[in-house]
Amino acid sequence: MSPDEINSDKSPEERSDKKQTIEPQFNIKYFIRAILIALAAALVIKMFFIEADVIPTGSMENTLMAGDFIIVNKAAYAISTPRNIPLTNITIPHVKIINTSKPKLNDVIIFKYPGNLNEIQPDDEIDFIKRVIGCPGDTLQIINKTVLINKDKIPLPANSSFSRYNILGSNVTDKRIFPPGKNWNSDNYGPLIIPYKGMKVKLNVKNIDEWELIIDRELGPKAVSVEGTVITINGSPVREYEFTKNYYFVMGDNRDDSMDSRYWGFLPEDNIIGRAILIYWSLEQPVSFDNMSLFFHSIRWGRILKVIH
Repeated sequence: MSPDEINSDKSPEERSDKKQTIEPQFNIKYFIRAILIALAAALVIKMFFIEADVIPTGSMENTLMAGDFIIVNKAAYAISTPRNIPLTNITIPHVKIINTSKPKLNDVIIFKYPGNLNEIQPDDEIDFIKRVIGCPGDTLQIINKTVLINKDKIPLPANSSFSRYNILGSNVTDKRIFPPGKNWNSDNYGPLIIPYKGMKVKLNVKNIDEWELIIDRELGPKAVSVEGTVITINGSPVREYEFTKNYYFVMGDNRDDSMDSRYWGFLPEDNIIGRAILIYWSLEQPVSFDNMSLFFHSIRWGRILKVIH
């Protein structure tokens, strides 16, 4: 039997060359692993480097408007362990891993609110956003709404919003002003020194009201006690105190409508979360997607991707 006859007995499929093709298959394990890696990376970035926030009030107008959605660089000044348990609002003690830089004059920063004038610690954890007006060791004074640092006038932020009229005179006392007992107001304020780590102040019955709150915030409630002419800290008589932290003085760009250091005191460096760097989205008012026309009309297109100065 000839070879041709042998081949003729085979079916066309058997006589043809077989080409094997491997069909791509969906690997569910690979997909889940990729998703978990992406989520873990996003969580690490949020915990240590970048945070998103929204501006709720007009205290920073017109630099920041209520309804601006912003990006915060959490690593601008330090890389720290998380302040909250991830994906919850439960606060936990945090530790600085490494310092990267120091806040500078005119930086716009996000921070944990240190508390009202009569509070050692706030009842609720609240994030504030303000502009750095004074740094540790600076002498700050406000004269007719003009801020002076170490006797030099500080230029106004480019987009600040407040009135040069209706100035409270230096003869007007606002009892809401920090520190207690001063005959100051929000437009005529100081001079006062912003404390720095290692700074020592003499204490006596005449000036203890100026320093009692900040010392209690450093050491704990009721650390300071005054009996007659004797001042005690944690039960020991003292005549001076050495600060253990650096502090900053912050104000809103809308200075006529801002609850800031003029009212609640110095900002501890440990409370600073990061620096605001970018507006990534902005809405004039909260709007649901149910009314798309109203939603699109509420978008402030000119503020999207605007760098914060």
